[in-house]
Amino acid sequence: MDSNLELILLGILEDGEMYGLEISKATNVRTDGLFSVSVGSLYPALHKLEASGFVSSVERTPPRGGAKVRYYQMTEEGCKLLEDKRKLYRTFDGAMQKFL
Repeated sequence: MDSNLELILLGILEDGEMYGLEISKATNVRTDGLFSVSVGSLYPALHKLEASGFVSSVERTPPRGGAKVRYYQMTEEGCKLLEDKRKLYRTFDGAMQKFL
């Protein structure tokens, strides 16, 4: 899985549990439209994070009603992974700043 996508998804889920459409919208809002996550990449990435134990999910009816949706939340292991990925990204960014 794309390491940047993992970082983005875990960063979004740090705010609390969300279902897919909320995650997609939050990504768009937090990046001022610079990043958008398509359904074709969002759900496979979430499923891989869940299979690896970094995210858990539960299916339930949203507060506004309607069909059940799957809510995702970060696990304790996901929190550790997010911190590790942030450290790596900051190191990379620091090195790249020397070229800019």
